[in-house]
Amino acid sequence: MLLIHAPSLAELPTLRSIELASGTAFRGLGMAAIADAEPPSLAQLTAFQRAGRALAAYEEPGETAAPHSTGQPLGFLLWEPVDGCTHIEQVSVHPQHAHRRIGRALIDRAERAGGPAPLTLTTFAEVPWNAPYYARLGFRTLTATELTPGLRAIRAHEAALGLDHWPRVCMRREAGGAGSGT
Repeated sequence: MLLIHAPSLAELPTLRSIELASGTAFRGLGMAAIADAEPPSLAQLTAFQRAGRALAAYEEPGETAAPHSTGQPLGFLLWEPVDGCTHIEQVSVHPQHAHRRIGRALIDRAERAGGPAPLTLTTFAEVPWNAPYYARLGFRTLTATELTPGLRAIRAHEAALGLDHWPRVCMRREAGGAGSGT
């Protein structure tokens, strides 16, 4: 069973390690620039943590914990309010803990943390663990006319960083959407 709560300040370097490890999967898709991208800085992670907008997933201690459990975060999610929505800035799970529904659990917990607001995110359209995965969790791709000013600003920033070398989309899930409450 998973426990999800805010990471401590001392755990923030572990979140950076999770991001680096999870990024390696992009290399197999010819996206080395993404695999090699610098994870969020400690200053950025600290800002999210202090604002109450960082979540981390942990193995519940006890008999159900995996033999290799360290008590350290297995994955994390960062969110921020954008145009009345709970915008998921980043969700990453260490590859050693993939396929255990940790990302889904983090997203559902972020939805509860953000209140009755819809969830939004930006992601790679063709990466299997990105847009297709989020669609299975009840997110839908937004059309250009549905983008809010905040999402347009986020997309412009991503484009300036070179992320548009690969197709990207904005997605939204209404509060109480698929998977919610699990």
